[in-house]
Formats: sequence, structure tokens, C-alpha cells
Amino acid sequence: MMVRAALAAAAISLAALGAGCAGLGSRGGPEPPSHSDAAPGGTVSESGSGAPSGIPAVPSPADVPAPSGGDAPFPEAAPTPTPVPPPAEAVLVAVGDVMMHKPMVPGVYDEASGTYDFTGFFAPLRDVFLNADWAFANLETPIGGDERGFPGYPRFNAPVALADALVDAGFDVVSTANNHSLDQNYSGLVHTLEVLRERGIRPAGTADSEEAAGEIVMLERNGIVNAFLAYTYGTNGIPIPKDHPYAVNLIDEDRIAADIAKARGLGADIVTVSLHFGNEYQRNPSEEQRRLAEHAVRSGADVVLGHHPHVVQPYDIVRVEDAEGNLRTGAVIYSLGNFVSNQFGNYKEYGAVFEVTFRKTYSADGSSVTEITGVRAFPTWVHKYFAEGKARYRVLPLDSPDRFADDPLLTAGIVSELTEKSEELHRHLQKYVSAVSADAQKQKAATGSP
Repeated sequence: MMVRAALAAAAISLAALGAGCAGLGSRGGPEPPSHSDAAPGGTVSESGSGAPSGIPAVPSPADVPAPSGGDAPFPEAAPTPTPVPPPAEAVLVAVGDVMMHKPMVPGVYDEASGTYDFTGFFAPLRDVFLNADWAFANLETPIGGDERGFPGYPRFNAPVALADALVDAGFDVVSTANNHSLDQNYSGLVHTLEVLRERGIRPAGTADSEEAAGEIVMLERNGIVNAFLAYTYGTNGIPIPKDHPYAVNLIDEDRIAADIAKARGLGADIVTVSLHFGNEYQRNPSEEQRRLAEHAVRSGADVVLGHHPHVVQPYDIVRVEDAEGNLRTGAVIYSLGNFVSNQFGNYKEYGAVFEVTFRKTYSADGSSVTEITGVRAFPTWVHKYFAEGKARYRVLPLDSPDRFADDPLLTAGIVSELTEKSEELHRHLQKYVSAVSADAQKQKAATGSP
């Protein structure tokens, strides 16, 4: 399943980067699926002949006397080769921070039923997530229990209904490793994990037991297995409980490398690493972000998803040598920005959708290769408006903002501004890959290559 967007400038093919798709894959993974299904409705009789009643069965070779000399009456049939499965494709879609500032809660509360409904936040992008094979977000708020209240920053807590809205929107996995993981203490962390698991969302990066901390989230789609790992730089000074040292995955280079290796050993075709890092409100990655992302790719990661700055930072195609001297390539976005929050101004109301397409091909010997065949990103915008005296929020895709020209909630001035911001953010997102593409074109021109 592929996510389609209208703005051609958003799509960056790896061929356009002058690199092609070679070297973007990983080897191994589960054995290819069997294609030896029985014919529909067909059964074989216990006698093995399968002949209908009343029709003489064809004698088997064992019933025919061997000719003189002892030669077999029939030549042995050549073994039937196992068919090679056709290539498979799958798409990962990722977004940034799902936050819960205090003004965001009252607008979704229904006094008559006493319930909350956050589905409107995600409705404009719901098809994007549902059409993806894996949909990821950074859940930057505990869901610690409604009885705790919803104080907002700096100790977030979200209604349980937020998890229901995430399920409805199509999210499969969320990172729970960020600087707000312990906002509601360890008990709130545990409750968050319980709520997510009960609804079928897989959390990565925090754990409520030592056994759970050792598990790796692995989701198979179309025969392709994606492993999700998540880590954070810290927890806002809230100490990780000494009796629960496994509660939050902190960024540790040795731990990251070991977990990636473990995921590969368990059969992962793809490894996606979520890193909560960087400097808040900085639109470009720090050298430390670049170094950690390269370390993850060198250690075997295929995708690195960054968050924490609360503004969008560019994405890149990172190429590094691993410990064996082999070239590895990974798709990295340094910050996905805020997906939904009450932060506005200086680009804080803009986020990004990051899409990576994978293709798995099989060989006759049972081995397989999984490669990245496409990478693209497009911006999003948090629209805060008022209805019935309450603040409301929804996230709009800016892949083609002119689609909202007839939106009754948007003025012509807003649509014009969004068009300009969309163009600017597309350029910003593609800054690094565009530079690589431009360099490749210059080299071709200098050498006379076609």
C-alpha cells in the first residue's frame, strides 16, 4: 500500500540522488512464504488414486512387473523446483510529537456523555496512516489515568480516549521513550503501557518489567519484518526508579548497537530506531544528532526517526561504512517536529510526515534482500480554531494546501499563507538530499557522463 501525495516536489527518489537503490538493503529475515496451497475444494483419497467411484484406477509402477534385466518400468520424475515468491513491498509512515497541553482537552469533552473524543485531531490524515503498512508517532504524554487530571506542561497526562483516537487513526506503534516518559511517575508509565497494549498499539522504549525491557517490537507486513527501537536523552531530571532501572531506554551507543544486532538475529528485515534528541526549537540538527544517527545506521539501522526539537529538521540519506567495511545506507529525519500540540509561532505548529518504501526480493536458495526504494516527506500544520466557544484542533497535510481552498474553516488569507509555508518547508525538508543531488549533477556535467 502506498501513500500518494499531489505535490511532485515532495517525492525524492533514491535514483535522483545519484545513488540508486543498491546498498540500501539488509539481508536475511524469515524464510519466504510457501506457495504450495492445495487446489480449491480438492481432496486426495486415502488410497492415493483420487479416482471417482466406478472408474478403474491407473496402476501404479509398483503393480507393473519389471522387465527382464531388473530395469524400472518408469523413469524417476525430476524434483519440482520450489517457486520463488514475487517481490513484496511495504511502506512506513512516521510523524512527530503527539502532545497534550492543557487547552487541548476541554474542546473534545462532551458534557452530556462525560467522554472525550480526539478523533478530529487526526481525521484529515487518517487515510494516510490507514493506507500505510506501519504508522508511527512519538507519544509525548503519559496516559496515566483520567483520575489524575490533565495538568498539561510540564507534567503531562492525557485522557485514555487519546489512545482510542490513535487506534482509530491507524497508528500501529508509538515511541514512549522521551523526556516526558515519567511525568506521571512510574505508575503512570505502567498505566500508559497497559492502555496501549489493550488497544493493540505497540509501545517502544519503555517497559514495566525486566522481561518486557528485553523484548523487541517486531511487526510483519507483507512478509517484511520491521523492528522498532526507541531511546531518549533523558527524563527532564525525574530519576528512573532504582527498583525499576529498565523503565526507560536512555540513549546509549553500545545498547543501541546490541539491540539492533538482537533484532537482526530475531529475523528483522528492517530496523527502525527512534531517537529523542537534539536542541529544542533549532531547525537544523546538531553535530551530536548527526553523529548518533550515523552510529545507528553503521550499527545496522535502516531508518532513524528523530524528535524533541518541536520543529521540523531536514531528512537525509546517510551512507557510512560498518565495522566490516561494508557500505550501509539509512534514511534519517533529524526531527519530525510537533504533530499535534498547543505550541505556535517560530514553526512550532508545523510537523512532517516521513514515508519510506521498502522492497523485499527472494532468491531460489531461500535468501532475501530488503531495500529502501523510495523516501519522501511533506509538511503538516496544526489548525487551531474555535467552535461553540471551545478551542478545537486538527492536523492538515500540506502536500497540496490548495485542496483547502473551499474549506469553510480557512480564509483565503490562511490558504495563501499555507501555500507559501508548504513550499518553504518542502525545501527545508529536502535541503540535504537536494544538495547531494545537485553535487551529483555537477559531477556528471564535469565528467560528461549522461
